Amino acid sequence: MSLCSRFSAFFFIHTCLLLTSCFAEDPFVTYDFEVSYITASPLGVPQQVIAINGKFPGPTINVTTNNNVVVNVRNKLDENLLMHWSGVQQRRSSWQDGLPGTNCPIPPKWNWTYQFQVKDQIGSFFYFPSLHMQRASGGFGSFIINNRPIIPIPFDTPHGDIVILIGDWYKRNHTALRKVLDEGKDLGMPDGVLINGKGPYQYNTTLVPDGIDYETIEVNPGKTYRLRVHNVGTSTSLNFRIQNHNLLLAESEGSYTVQQNYTSLDIHVGQSYSFLVTMDQNASSDYYIVASARFVNESQWKRVTGVAVLHYTNSKGKANGPLPDAPNDEFDKTFSMNQARSIRWNVSASGARPNPQGSFRYGSINVTEVYVLRNKPPVTINGKKRTTLSGISFVNPSTPIRLADQFKVKGVYKLDFPSKPLEGPPKMETSVINGTFRGFMEVILQNNDTKMQSYHMSGYAFFVVGMDYGEWTENSRGTYNKWDGIARSTIQVYPGAWTAILVSLDNVGVWNLRTENLDSWYLGQETYVRVVNPEATNKTELPLPDNELFCGALSYMQKPQDISSFAASIMGDRSKLFFTLLMIAAAVMCIFP
Repeated sequence: MSLCSRFSAFFFIHTCLLLTSCFAEDPFVTYDFEVSYITASPLGVPQQVIAINGKFPGPTINVTTNNNVVVNVRNKLDENLLMHWSGVQQRRSSWQDGLPGTNCPIPPKWNWTYQFQVKDQIGSFFYFPSLHMQRASGGFGSFIINNRPIIPIPFDTPHGDIVILIGDWYKRNHTALRKVLDEGKDLGMPDGVLINGKGPYQYNTTLVPDGIDYETIEVNPGKTYRLRVHNVGTSTSLNFRIQNHNLLLAESEGSYTVQQNYTSLDIHVGQSYSFLVTMDQNASSDYYIVASARFVNESQWKRVTGVAVLHYTNSKGKANGPLPDAPNDEFDKTFSMNQARSIRWNVSASGARPNPQGSFRYGSINVTEVYVLRNKPPVTINGKKRTTLSGISFVNPSTPIRLADQFKVKGVYKLDFPSKPLEGPPKMETSVINGTFRGFMEVILQNNDTKMQSYHMSGYAFFVVGMDYGEWTENSRGTYNKWDGIARSTIQVYPGAWTAILVSLDNVGVWNLRTENLDSWYLGQETYVRVVNPEATNKTELPLPDNELFCGALSYMQKPQDISSFAASIMGDRSKLFFTLLMIAAAVMCIFP
């Protein structure tokens, strides 16, 4: 047999084995992110914003259940960077969560590649830079996880999919806002609200100056669209509404909801919703899309209103007249809470798997641990303004918690977060919750501040089982929804009220539990939940990534620039393909010498 014949036989066998392997694995989807500063004028004044690939907001990550997502991040900022994928559960891989409790930061001029699987998830999420209040300057974008074709969605396929990023906005960048907080001051009223990175349409010449670029969303009459709306702002709850159009709620942060119509919905910081909106109005004019500040003195906060334009393709004129009204509930604090309680889990719909969402009967599982987490107005600790959870203001360690565990570094944190709020003076600690692997935790979020709070937990979707005004007591459990409470990752807690959640601790790792209000988060209102399998196995947690960054007590392990960004983190999966391409080229040369 000639050399070429032998090579061809080897090539054929190898290629068949490779193709079998490739098609048996879940697909890879790859993105390159260059994170840098650009100058933009979203509110009419030039300012520094954080862009991705030169765009503000950043690109949408659009993937399908079980895809392997590869994001190569190049840090062109002048400070450290981490990217966090809010609501993406990072099953078995808190290494990729992009928070200081799990990851060392990406230094300026360095790059690092995130690689994770969106295992058994669907829904609407977003990503953002998680350090130094950077989200207040941008760097955010939408993260969509689509159903696999074999899993039906519980509504007719929409004509289109539209992302809407809303959020309060300051003309000062994140470094200036940090300085304000470091000086012990409040951030004060935002300068406006952006919709997809743009300022308000000039609906009022007194409130909105000339020359502001606004968002226009073009639609076809008679068609139904899926609108994925995310509050990516700093600290303001926003009421979202579209003039003369109903919002049919369909999904929230990875869970399909019972479908019901709203004329408007309060969307709190860090939250995401999907609405089905049918373009069923006449086209005599365009229509307003509005996101306005809530739970503030609205007469003084009129400028904190985002306005975009919904434009039918056959529209005959511009949007005009007054904006559609926000809820008139200044003296009725129950309206918004009742609206929140009305959001229910669609127990008969399939999520990421074929079985119905409601087949997980959370209400019949015995609770193994209970934590009451209480926040108060900011306090002074050691001469500094700080925020607290249960009397503890969290201090991020120089060595990430998960890395400290991996390399047995002592003294980085304390596994002593209290199950009930501490009595006595508040303190600054790196205090972590000791979660039980495969336990079922009840968390009561008690907001004793005068501001709205929203809380996020990484690694999980928790069940929202109750909320009410006043102080939570054990008798409050009698009001819990044990059947169709929505499963999500970010929930609001009203001022002077509590919210109760249940979470199944089936995901090994170190997971952040924090307020989404950037000012309170920056000042210490967070902790982590450490969940460890006593029998370590790759089946419950993936190994340390090959391209892991090291810092703090482990800085000596970091080789200069040895971040092996794109290639090293995925070469194990791509080298086979590269080798095959080489063999194809050689085979062609044999066949056509």
